[in-house]
Amino acid sequence: MRDIVIFSGSAHPEIAEEICADLGKPLSPTRVSRFANDCLEIQLQDNCRERDVFIIQPLVPPVQENLVELLLMLDAARGASAARTTVVMPHFAYARSDKKDAPRISIGARLVADLLSTAGADRVLTMTMHSPQVHGFFSVPVDHLHALSELADHFHGDDLSNTVVVSPDFGNAKAASAFARRLDTPVAAGAKQRFSDDRVSITSVIGDVTDRDVIILDDEVAKGSTVVELIERLREHKVRSIRVACTHGLFTNGALERLTAMDDVTEIVCTNTVPLAPEKVTPKLRVLSIAPAMAEAIRRIHNGESVSALFNTP
Repeated sequence: MRDIVIFSGSAHPEIAEEICADLGKPLSPTRVSRFANDCLEIQLQDNCRERDVFIIQPLVPPVQENLVELLLMLDAARGASAARTTVVMPHFAYARSDKKDAPRISIGARLVADLLSTAGADRVLTMTMHSPQVHGFFSVPVDHLHALSELADHFHGDDLSNTVVVSPDFGNAKAASAFARRLDTPVAAGAKQRFSDDRVSITSVIGDVTDRDVIILDDEVAKGSTVVELIERLREHKVRSIRVACTHGLFTNGALERLTAMDDVTEIVCTNTVPLAPEKVTPKLRVLSIAPAMAEAIRRIHNGESVSALFNTP
């Protein structure tokens, strides 16, 4: 079998180190330099010839900088005669740009998918894309994981007899239903309408949430506009407590501070698909590691084993 070699971009080296530790493999060095005209230059500092190459790089802020770095790493691996190159992308930021919902706008998810394959990606391993249909934008195989197991394991030790899982909208209701089945709880959903990136309206909550403990499940929390709006509606139903769970905790524009300041929000749970600055960590925040799941998926891809079998809902 071909040797495996793993590189990391500069977007989130901590998760790359965790994944390599779980695999028992070294993280090969990468040199990133910049020309006088501000262009990036990438050198993969390990042998790639006829090897199974994995490049770990989530698309997180600064997204464009990290995207170009990833494309250059792919090109470098292809030029170094890698046998196969897999992009390990815990967070695919452009997955939110998945449809043409206004005239003359680009569908960024499809464009970036094309760029990755053109640059040399033979396969993509990612986690919890904003919309499942983004999977179809890629012309190369995609292993699309989720973090429902890790999130559910976190809540399993609690008393969930009066708990309901709430999805902020119907688009996330399928994932929320799968999550609720893992916790053996009912599920509810908000009726949401989005007007802009930071302006949403949730007119009602479909399902019984009155006097219940609530776990809000979302794929991503960026500015937090949707979650804050949903919390307002839940308060009208006099819920007992609120916990927020998501895969991608971006927490931009003071979102984490706003959620932490709410007395009825008792806990905020996310995974480490994106790096969190130390100053963002609060007593209410719990960050779960998805490195073991990503490492096992990488091992199975390398060995030619089934990846989807790992993540089926019981």
